Amino acid sequence: MGMTATQKIMAHKSGRSSVKAGELTECSVDLVFANDITAPVAIDEFYKMNVGDVFDKDKIALIPDHFTPNKDIAAAALTKKVREFAKKHQITHYYEIGRVGVEHALLPELGLIKPGDAVIGADSHTCTHGALNAFATGIGSTDMAAGMATGKCWFKIPEAIKVIIKGEKKKYVCGKDAILWLIGRLGVDGARYQSIEFTGDIAQFTMDDRFTIANMVIEAGAKNGIFPVDSATRAYLAERGIKNYTEYVGDDDAIYSRVIEMDLSNISPTVAFPHLPENAKSIEEVEKMKIKIDQVVIGSCTNGRIEDMRMAAKILNGRKVSEYLRCIVIPATQNVWMQCVTEGLMQVFVDAGAAVSTPTCGPCLGGHMGILAEGEKCVSTTNRNFIGRMGHIRSEIYLASPAIAAASAITGVICSPDAL
Repeated sequence: MGMTATQKIMAHKSGRSSVKAGELTECSVDLVFANDITAPVAIDEFYKMNVGDVFDKDKIALIPDHFTPNKDIAAAALTKKVREFAKKHQITHYYEIGRVGVEHALLPELGLIKPGDAVIGADSHTCTHGALNAFATGIGSTDMAAGMATGKCWFKIPEAIKVIIKGEKKKYVCGKDAILWLIGRLGVDGARYQSIEFTGDIAQFTMDDRFTIANMVIEAGAKNGIFPVDSATRAYLAERGIKNYTEYVGDDDAIYSRVIEMDLSNISPTVAFPHLPENAKSIEEVEKMKIKIDQVVIGSCTNGRIEDMRMAAKILNGRKVSEYLRCIVIPATQNVWMQCVTEGLMQVFVDAGAAVSTPTCGPCLGGHMGILAEGEKCVSTTNRNFIGRMGHIRSEIYLASPAIAAASAITGVICSPDAL
């Protein structure tokens, strides 16, 4: 019986010739990471284990990105605990403020993840790294502690959904629109504990698109998302000096619970309405509603990469943010931030009346730098729009691409750039 790409990686990492859906197995992992919210809990559990030291200081990454720069005394205490642990155990990949970025953008950028890797992170959006043909999934802080101690983690082998990409993208359609369309079709639990494997014409999507798509498979309940390797992947890896890796593809006779065709020619720019990512509507539907907004956020582990910044800047260039509306732009890493400077994007953002932040998760999880008051509406390029996610429980979040977000910032209502 054939295996999916994810199953092949998990078989290899567990030292077995084959695995099948539903089995339990223990896998060795190539990278274990956490942030300033999840790592402190894992650190406490790690010390309770009395194991002495971490399994490999080079295979652990600690990235204080959620409430940083520290928003208050409690946040400062969390990052202090992470910093002290990193120093004590000489963690190679600890990133202090000034070098840090949003974890799921920073780690691939630094070349720490490659095809065939098994990656666990104490954050649900760890699935982002499946864009690089890795098995990457979120875990709890207790599993994080065990991973830091042993370099291993237990898993149930997931079933899989195959998504076949075809057709030609419409104007302004990007990876964010594609994944919102897919979540709208699957529902927020339609892929529960399954792997989503993307096949077909993946060349329609850039690497930044693929990171966005893989990032949000968790919003359909998936265990992980994974793309095959192609020329774009190899170029991305080569830029980071990564040469030795194994590429994985699903077998022709692999078993899938369902197969979905994603015809890009039928997908419009898409907006997910409150309070679930599955509430996906085409921009044509949305524009008829004339929804007034109070804030726009462009950034996060979902859409804070350089292509996202360029997309937003192209639309904002020569225009002004609507009066009484806040537009917050957050490059995901220091490198993206500097690219914005050297390419002149920062000038565009400032001239348009947007506020530009240092890399942080910040407003995405209601952390800081963009909290919503009661009754306010926000268009955000982030990944979740749950009740109270970005502030008051009676505020609303509309998920969209950087193109829709930037256009909406200019008009003050949710719209397509074609409306400008």
